[in-house]
Amino acid sequence: MSEKSAAHVDWESRIGKPSDVRLTGVGELPAPGRVSAEDGTGHVLLNWAPVDGALGYLVHRADTAEGPFDPLDHLGGDVLAVPHPPYADTLAEPGRRYHYKIATWSDSGAGELSEAVTGGAAAAGERPAEVTVAVDAAAPTTELPRVWNRMIGAEHFSLLIWDKPGAGGSDVAAEYAQALGIVRDELGVRSVRAHGTFLPETVSVRPDGSFDFSGLDQVYDRFLATGLKPVVELSFMPKELAADPDYTVFDYKALVSTPADWERWGDLCRELTVHLQERYGRDEVAGWEFEVWNEANLEVFWNGTQDDYHRLYEVAVRAVKGVDERIRVGGPSSAAAGWVGALLEHCRTHDVPVDFVSTHTYGNAPLDFRPMTRAFAESTGRPEPEILWTEWGVTPTHFHRVSDSVFAAPFVLRGMKSALASTDCLAYWVASDQFEELGWPPRLFHGGFGLLTVGNLRKPRFWALYLLSQLAGGRAPAAVTGDGAEALVEAVATRAEDGSTLDVLVWNGTLDQSKIDGSAALDRTATVRVTGLAPGARYTVSSRRVDEAHANIRAVWDDLGGGEWPDDQQWEKLRDADRLPEESLGAVAADADGAAVLTVDLPNPGIRFLHLARG
Repeated sequence: MSEKSAAHVDWESRIGKPSDVRLTGVGELPAPGRVSAEDGTGHVLLNWAPVDGALGYLVHRADTAEGPFDPLDHLGGDVLAVPHPPYADTLAEPGRRYHYKIATWSDSGAGELSEAVTGGAAAAGERPAEVTVAVDAAAPTTELPRVWNRMIGAEHFSLLIWDKPGAGGSDVAAEYAQALGIVRDELGVRSVRAHGTFLPETVSVRPDGSFDFSGLDQVYDRFLATGLKPVVELSFMPKELAADPDYTVFDYKALVSTPADWERWGDLCRELTVHLQERYGRDEVAGWEFEVWNEANLEVFWNGTQDDYHRLYEVAVRAVKGVDERIRVGGPSSAAAGWVGALLEHCRTHDVPVDFVSTHTYGNAPLDFRPMTRAFAESTGRPEPEILWTEWGVTPTHFHRVSDSVFAAPFVLRGMKSALASTDCLAYWVASDQFEELGWPPRLFHGGFGLLTVGNLRKPRFWALYLLSQLAGGRAPAAVTGDGAEALVEAVATRAEDGSTLDVLVWNGTLDQSKIDGSAALDRTATVRVTGLAPGARYTVSSRRVDEAHANIRAVWDDLGGGEWPDDQQWEKLRDADRLPEESLGAVAADADGAAVLTVDLPNPGIRFLHLARG
């Protein structure tokens, strides 16, 4: 079979065919009720009543009441379903009326359409539309789940021993290791998922059939020295074990064939586990996740069937668990939220262990798989599997300019806020632009997946995650009202236990990637009203911003003349600009009712981080 290339993947069809496997307790879902459409500046705000058991919702739109009603495509290149209301249709043209219907999305695809509602977008006025962020500083706080820093993605770990000059003359191994240190120290990342545990440079088969893990030892020794933990992705297939040794993907020719001998696949997974324990300790390895394969529901990553993947999974998990039951194993590590229900059903039917379900999506907030994992637990009496989104990002497309844009920064915050209640981990793909899959970076700003450029400059997306990590204390109630509330403009607030500080992170963004360069109609003025303060108490206020004019390293590069790679003088200027300045907004005092008010500009796309310190 000829070599496959991910460059040829039709990313628009990643969602594939919905599984026809149904879990007990997940039945037919009704159409959403109480659907509404509210005319807004630059958008139409859609809302509806959530449906129990829905994993997400598809928003449909038509130009006439008769239809046809087609799902709205916000150009994210992947799953179109959103996890919950509200939804802002920013593709709507001002002055036009549209008709909308909503359908649930479940493991068997889209459900029936709701009744239609009508709405239209309004043109921008002379001044930005307004929103209010209400924060209750007196209410009891709750835990803020840090779903963003449990795990992050990275290119294959063997880059840590790369010994050839990289893109732009960079030192690949040194910069890759430095990038891991940056996400560890500045974002709080604890573990890293990378492809290719079984690549030729890490694992080989000796003439006598035994496995040689010496290359993996060198790589893992260097990786573990960073203080991070690996997610052991059981992929790809060693050539000596492959049914089709010519079926490869990526520039580094990862072999993605089914095994020629399933027993040998089990031997590989078992002996890997034993070897890792002997080298790094049983208790250490027991704290790592083992994930079976990568995106087997895409032909480009797997030449077998879904049943073949289930066999691959079952052989692997039984091999690993046979060494140590404590090791957490899961899958299907699928593209576009696919195959999750099918794997759970296979595990339920055949009594196969599954500690977590993992899947991927891009260009959207992650769906809510809790109905499915809860149904699995109820039907089996086993613990509910965790939900790990082991790949997530603004786009699945290599070399897409959205990856370097400010647009991606509020997108990251929207996804993370959405995931707080529904997932255990939302791992951004990836840490660094030191990335080989479809070719090395041709220039500094090339639309790479990395939060960090070659040279480890911080992109706007990085700063979004950094600001999340700066939220201190417990989560305080924060509600947004006004034009585009909770769909364009959202907020998260935290308060120190002793009340000495309050942090408010507010952002303005859209899923609509036709607005990569921003939209004046979607700019907002945000009034932040904090209640529950001690009357008369004074607070110093500082602010940090991410928008086109702040913390936007790509704009700095453009101002320096752009081009492919910086010279020494340009690198010096870029590194000097690679920061997120803090600016003082003076002081505010709570009034007699214990309320303090701040008003800030909030462009689209844009982020504001407000820190109030009592003094």
